[in-house]
Amino acid sequence: MIFPTLNFLLFYLVVWPMAWGLALLRQHLLHKLAIIAASYFFYAFWNWKLAFLLFGSVLLNYGAGRLIDRWRGTSAGLWTVRLAVTANLLLLGFFKYYGWFIESLDDLLRSLSMERELPYLEIVLPIGISFFTFQGISYIVDLHRRHLDRSRPLVDVMFFISFFPHLVAGPIVRAASFLPQLETPPNPNRVFVGLGVMLIVWGVLKKAIVANYLAVQLVDPVFLAPSNYGAVDLLFAVYGYAIQIYCDFSAYSDIAIGVAALLGYRFQRNFNQPYRAESLQDFWRRWHMSLSSWLRDYLYIPLGGNRHGEFKTYRNLILTMVLGGIWHGAAWKFVLWGALHGGVLALERFVYKGHDPAARVGRPVWIRTISIVVIFHFVCLCWIFFRAEDLSRAFELLTGLANWSQPVELLSVFLLALIAFGMAIQFTPQDTPQRLDRLYHRLPVWGVGVLCGVVLLVIEAISGDGAAPFIYFQF
Repeated sequence: MIFPTLNFLLFYLVVWPMAWGLALLRQHLLHKLAIIAASYFFYAFWNWKLAFLLFGSVLLNYGAGRLIDRWRGTSAGLWTVRLAVTANLLLLGFFKYYGWFIESLDDLLRSLSMERELPYLEIVLPIGISFFTFQGISYIVDLHRRHLDRSRPLVDVMFFISFFPHLVAGPIVRAASFLPQLETPPNPNRVFVGLGVMLIVWGVLKKAIVANYLAVQLVDPVFLAPSNYGAVDLLFAVYGYAIQIYCDFSAYSDIAIGVAALLGYRFQRNFNQPYRAESLQDFWRRWHMSLSSWLRDYLYIPLGGNRHGEFKTYRNLILTMVLGGIWHGAAWKFVLWGALHGGVLALERFVYKGHDPAARVGRPVWIRTISIVVIFHFVCLCWIFFRAEDLSRAFELLTGLANWSQPVELLSVFLLALIAFGMAIQFTPQDTPQRLDRLYHRLPVWGVGVLCGVVLLVIEAISGDGAAPFIYFQF
C-alpha cells in the first residue's frame, strides 16, 4: 500500500473518520490504539511477517527508555543508551548490509586467491527500516539528553515509531517534537485543513505526472543502457533524474505531512527548494531536512563536530556524509556519493573559514547565480552515482557525455517542459504554501471540494496507468 493509490484512499477513508470520532468523544487512548492498529495494518499489507520486526523495534526502544529513566545520570544509564543505539544499528545493519558485506568479502577473498564458502542468506529488506530505526534512536538519545522529560508509555512509543504517514519513507520525526503532541487529543480547531489538502494534491501532482513521466520516458531507459544514447539524451536524463528524485521524494513527504495534518499531527517540513542553494551546506539545509538535521545532531556532533580543530572537523564532515551515503543503500556507489558530498563540504569550510557563503548579505546577483548553477551541477554529478546500477554504469554514462554526434532519441518537448517546471518551482516565493492556504479560507467548502476534484481528475487523465513505487519505498 503506497501513496497515492486506490487502496490507500479506501484505507484513509476508514481511518480518518474513526480517528476523529474517537478524538472528539475524548477517547484518547482508544484514538491512539485505533491509529496504531491502522498503522500495523498499513505495514502488514506489504508483508505481515515483518510487522513483528516493527513491533520488536518498538519493544527494544520502549524497554531501553524505561531503563534510561530509572538509571538517569549513572554509568548504567549511559551504557543502556550505548547498547540500545548499538542494537538498533545492528538490526538495521543485518537486514540492509549483510548481503553487501558478504559479497564484498567474497570479492576480496577471490582477489587474494583465498576463496571460501561464505554463508549467504536470502534476506528481505523490510520497508521503512532505515526510517523507523532512526526514529527509535531519536527516542533513546532525546531521552538521554533530557530533550524529553521522561520515558513514555508503550502505547505512545508504538504510536511514534509506527505512525503510518511517516513509517515507510519519512520524514524522520524527532521524538522530542512529536511525543508531546500525544499528551492530549488532537484539537479540530488547530488542524490546518487547507494546507493539508493542498500538500496532498500537490504531492500527487509531482509524483503522478512529473516524477513518473521523467522516470519512464527518459531516466530509466538511459541509466539502464547509457551506451545506447548520445550526449544530449544522457545530459538531460541526469537533469531529469535530479527533478525526478526531488518530485518523487518531496511528493511522499508532502503527502505524509498532509495526511498527518488532517489527523491533527504536525511533521516538520522536509524540502525547501534545494536546487536554489548557493552552497553545498545550503543544499543540505534544504534537501531532506529531517535527515540532514538528524545526521548533524546524532552523528556529526557526537563525533566531535567542529570542536577539536580543523582537521578533525573535515574528518567528521566526510565521515558523516559517507555514513549518510551508506544509510541510503548497501553499495559502493553510495559510499562514493557520500564521500563526494563530504569532501566538497570540507572544501567549502576550508575556503570560507567555516562561514556559509550563501548566508552572506549583499552578494551580487551574478555571483549568487553562478553559485546556484555550480552547486546544482555538482549535485547532478553526484546523482549519477546515486542512480546508476553500479559504478561501472555510472562511469559509462560520464564517458558518453563526450558523444555529441549521436542523434537525440528520447528527449521531447514534453519532457523538457517537465524538467523546466521542476526547476521553476525551486524559485517560487517562499511563502507560496501560506498564500494558497489563505486562498483556501476564502473559498466556500463546496468550492474547495470542486477545485480539488477537478485537479485530481486532470492528474488522473494526464498521468499514466498506475503509480510507480516511490524511490524510497523499500529503503
